[in-house]
Amino acid sequence: HTSPAITLEDDLVRRDLTINAMAEDEQGNLIDPFGGMRDLEQGILRHVSPAFAEDPLRVLRVARFSARLDFRVADETLQLMRGLSASGELDALAPERIWMETERALGEKYPARYIQVLRDCSALRVLYPAIDRLFGVPQPVKYHPEIDTGTHTLMALVQAARLTDEPVVRFAVLVHDLGKGLTPASDWPQHIGHEISGVLLVEELCQRYRVPNAFRELAVLVTRYHLDAYRVRDMRPETLLEKLEALDAFRRPERFGQFLLACEADARGRQGFEDRDYSQAGYFRNALQAASSIDIPSLVERGLQGEDMAKAVRAQRIAAVKQMMADDTK
Repeated sequence: HTSPAITLEDDLVRRDLTINAMAEDEQGNLIDPFGGMRDLEQGILRHVSPAFAEDPLRVLRVARFSARLDFRVADETLQLMRGLSASGELDALAPERIWMETERALGEKYPARYIQVLRDCSALRVLYPAIDRLFGVPQPVKYHPEIDTGTHTLMALVQAARLTDEPVVRFAVLVHDLGKGLTPASDWPQHIGHEISGVLLVEELCQRYRVPNAFRELAVLVTRYHLDAYRVRDMRPETLLEKLEALDAFRRPERFGQFLLACEADARGRQGFEDRDYSQAGYFRNALQAASSIDIPSLVERGLQGEDMAKAVRAQRIAAVKQMMADDTK
């Protein structure tokens, strides 16, 4: 509804947050009827009026603003968001809108804040139950001093934000441990096979929200093979080559680099490990470089074809990786 009778305050009261409900007149005077400047200065996200609850998408928007600004959500606004989460209205949101807000949040400076705010208002269990289940699930303290899997996920996401601006990598980090949410409590804190069981959960999440293929493909690879990055130095040359092939590293070297960034974020997303060197990435890259540098033209000159060519290429790649491993120990 528009009319000359509508005042500026009538307009501002319909905004979602106080920091978005300010205006300026032609003389540069601030018009701030709801204390937006105060909240801006104090780093607070606060709703303007009960009209906030008319649009459930605002739950995600507030979480995304928190990811952008690292602001805290006012208690009364968080309570209103909890009411929206409990009302079932979030279920009515279009999957594309939910993913749009999530992808944008993953590109913000503090993406872990997005997940934390959604959890604080109980929206995470509605929108992303597989992620929400990770909180409260313990891991071996030897490898994870922070213990809680959900805490580790947020810490890894913080590290991912330090390493790269790419939302596709940050998403892979966010979902890489979903399989741990399926581990029976009787098996805790071990999570044997979680990297395999987690793939199905990643696929289901991506299907539900129609996540783009680039996000889904990298997330599946990171979920399935992130543990291999930890033990790459212990592999035989044949095994290491198999992993490179499974990761499609020869055809997709850029995505392989994204995989390594996600694995580094995972390794650093542990209490006390935040700034530790991650030499596994360089080792994996050296293996790919060695295996990619074989002399294929000479094999063509020998007239090799089909299966014979494949066997010869594989043998030379294994030999090259073996030599790389020997050189690494010198």
